[in-house]
Amino acid sequence: MGAFFSKFKVFGIVLLIISAVIITLFYNALKPEVKLPIYQPADFNTELVDSTLLHKKKYHTVANFKLTNQNGETITQDNYANKIYVADFFFTTCLTICPTMTKNMAKIQEVIKDDEDVMLLSHSVTPEIDSVAQLKKYAIKKGVIDSKWNLVTGDRKEIYDLARKSYMAAKTDLNNPYSMVHTENFVLVDKEKRIRGTYDGTNPKEIKELLEDIKILKASYKE
Repeated sequence: MGAFFSKFKVFGIVLLIISAVIITLFYNALKPEVKLPIYQPADFNTELVDSTLLHKKKYHTVANFKLTNQNGETITQDNYANKIYVADFFFTTCLTICPTMTKNMAKIQEVIKDDEDVMLLSHSVTPEIDSVAQLKKYAIKKGVIDSKWNLVTGDRKEIYDLARKSYMAAKTDLNNPYSMVHTENFVLVDKEKRIRGTYDGTNPKEIKELLEDIKILKASYKE
């Protein structure tokens, strides 16, 4: 009799394991797939969007650009072709939010440094101050890996237009219509140059969210 119950016990355990596996498989099959939204200018606070784009609801992509990085190299969209990247706006002499933003961008760099699919791009909003030499000095100080992270300078209008018309990451300076006030936003861009997320670059919780969203975005290209 004891042997019978022993066999029954083993059978019950096996049955429970099989049931657990089946339930897990069903759960994974029925669980809704997580996908990141594709953001359009109409989805953003109007303060961040150029007036010409306020009503654009589809097909928005980051415009082509031609800027210069910390090594004096010309950087264009070709350098980011078939890449996921995180973009932001900063300046090297900023003493408020920029140091925290750069520190957090460096943390992202550490996570993605061996990932060939992901890069970083930081635009100076004071290009007349942030020369190539200044950017290089800053890059060395902040531990920038040249192959992963470009700090770029260039024509002020081009950078302004990118911030307002492509990334929705800056406000117009009401005291100077030819200048801008950059935000703390980090912008996640996919391989098709579409915006897939914005995050507070000074908030550790949102940096964690950004890293998770990069994983989700990467996974979407494997489907």
